[in-house]
Amino acid sequence: MINLEWYRIFLHTARTGNLTHAAKELYVTQPSVSYAIKQLEAELGVTLFHRLSKGVELTEEGKALLGFVEESLAVLDAGETRIAAMKRLGGGELRIGASQSLIKHVLLPHLNTFHEEYPDIRIRLSPGKTNIILQRIREGQLDCGLVHLPAAGEGLTIHPLGELQDGFFAGAPFRHLAERTLSTQELSELPLLSFSEDSSTRIFAEQWFAAEHSAFEPDIELGSVELLAEFASEGFGIALLTRAFVQKELAAGRLFELQTERPVPPRAIGLALHHERKLSLAARPFVDRLLENAP
Repeated sequence: MINLEWYRIFLHTARTGNLTHAAKELYVTQPSVSYAIKQLEAELGVTLFHRLSKGVELTEEGKALLGFVEESLAVLDAGETRIAAMKRLGGGELRIGASQSLIKHVLLPHLNTFHEEYPDIRIRLSPGKTNIILQRIREGQLDCGLVHLPAAGEGLTIHPLGELQDGFFAGAPFRHLAERTLSTQELSELPLLSFSEDSSTRIFAEQWFAAEHSAFEPDIELGSVELLAEFASEGFGIALLTRAFVQKELAAGRLFELQTERPVPPRAIGLALHHERKLSLAARPFVDRLLENAP
């Protein structure tokens, strides 16, 4: 492997046409420049410079090499500049995954602040369910993920961030139900709205109903909090939703919270990280920000 510094000395010598001038630019001695050129010529097996009385001049072989050296060193210089920018948090990527509702209601405020502080860091959001997010972190596709707990996976570390309170919500057609307390059995007999079977919210609902000796069998399955809230407000059924995510609908009187005999327990959310992979320079301050705000 030829010494990279020899190529850098070759480039400066070719540009200045003088060994002494090249040495001054590189802050080395003239004999060091002469030695490097001779070593490079020996390794390549060609003469790169004509030695003239007033300096040096590229041979045909030297001219052929010059363009490749210029391009290669320019790429390396660009790489060094890129790394320096990343160290100043002037570049890089933050790759984070979460469900659409967690992105909108939990991550977005943090992302807004982060983006204002580090506008040159590219933010890549990957919406998905908890199991998918964990898999992407394991495979190195994501730096971190916001997930519902409990959650676990080989090679992952989960840091608790806080709790969210769920409840059962309905629109005007079921408003009369808000005037009394409902048993889990009564809820199970009402038309229910839910996420799909493999979502963490759906699993949570099924487990809670089972613990109350009832079955959770939704009539309609939808893919977002917004759709569930809309269908509930239109009277299609009762939806299990996170209270903090439907504050606007509650304030506007489009949704009403139903009271249950057994309170719905809060659900924890956490930040999932790979146990062994080191976070990028761009991702580290965002993760630190989330963990600092954790209770």
